[in-house]
Amino acid sequence: MIDDPLLQRLAIALAIGLLVGLERGWQQREEAEGERTAGLRTYGLSSLLGAISAVLAQHTHTTFLGFAFIAFAAGFSAFAWLEAKEERNFSVTGVVAALLTFALGAYTVLGNVQIAISAAVAVTLILALKRPLHTWLKTLTWLEIRAALILLAMSFLLLPLLPNKPVDPLGSINPARIWLFAIIIAGISFVGYIAIRIMGSQAGVAMAAMAGGLTSSTATTLTLAKLAKDNPPASTLLASGILLSGAVMVARVVVIASAINPALIIPLIWPMGVACAVLLIAGGAILYLQRGRPSEHPDLDLKSPFDLGTALKLAALIALISFLAKLVTTYAGETGLNLLAALSGIADVDAITLSLSRMSGDQTIAIASAVSGIGIACGVNTIVKAGMTYTVGTRQAGRIVGLASFAAIVAGALAYFVFVRP
Repeated sequence: MIDDPLLQRLAIALAIGLLVGLERGWQQREEAEGERTAGLRTYGLSSLLGAISAVLAQHTHTTFLGFAFIAFAAGFSAFAWLEAKEERNFSVTGVVAALLTFALGAYTVLGNVQIAISAAVAVTLILALKRPLHTWLKTLTWLEIRAALILLAMSFLLLPLLPNKPVDPLGSINPARIWLFAIIIAGISFVGYIAIRIMGSQAGVAMAAMAGGLTSSTATTLTLAKLAKDNPPASTLLASGILLSGAVMVARVVVIASAINPALIIPLIWPMGVACAVLLIAGGAILYLQRGRPSEHPDLDLKSPFDLGTALKLAALIALISFLAKLVTTYAGETGLNLLAALSGIADVDAITLSLSRMSGDQTIAIASAVSGIGIACGVNTIVKAGMTYTVGTRQAGRIVGLASFAAIVAGALAYFVFVRP
């Protein structure tokens, strides 16, 4: 055990360099000795050099560290240039990694050790994920890049400009908070969309359906139901995909509600977790029984869920539901709130989930009331999707989805009355 704080920091700086050097050395393991600019030892020594330079700067003058960094950058860049000239390799990643390693070694002595370690891990991950990142970048389209830019603009440019206070007589519509909620919902949906783009929608019924549940379980249900109508022998398999998509939707609602009000995590886990488990077990069991049988893989043509028009519509819906929820709570109590949740669940569960989560966080309504409202909205939405499967798809798929959905709703309701509201 090293008791000297400086020795501990120097040891951590060396470990950081060796971590980066391990990845760099592994990437260049096929090259012969003497043909690499830097490897495991060089990066380890580079980080230690940065740490020692920081120590000497503390005992001499702060400019010493700056001159040491410039000298290191010049020397390393010169050798990297010679290697690039010989191999005609114009990548500058190795040079940047070396400069970062030196800087992290210096920061380990001068700053927060935990931050230095975290940054070193992030650097190593980025270096190690070169091929997956390049492959993912090739799959992106301009529409997806534009969607990401809109997300950033809405989050960091428009959000600070909106008034962060209620603007209606009931005190239910806060433009900044509503816009933040819209960003949260659309952001989660966009992550699911990107997951589909990375994994591919031809990965099979289970993968496509579960990924589709992150973006829109209703759209996924409609797609799979239509596919069952066109291919009746695959109805059972496609019904399992609808159930798995519904399970992901339920889990997604728990994540959204918990992000707005962490106090909802435990009470929601019981009813929603049980319902999600029933849907997962039913869908998984059907997939297991259908293994080896020929079937079609659904091609989910889901549009990017994050564009300005979608975000504006979502924000307007959240504002409307928030206003109605406040109005109903004031004049009709919990019964009216549950009715509003049921009506909202016919078309969408996100807006009512956000409204009830916020109201429970502000202590406008009880936690149990928020849980019951969210559960009712999810239950109604699940019933609507079962009916959609029966009418748009086939009777066989509709019966399977209907029975499993009914079991999930009953199990979730029992869990609610037993664990949340005895």
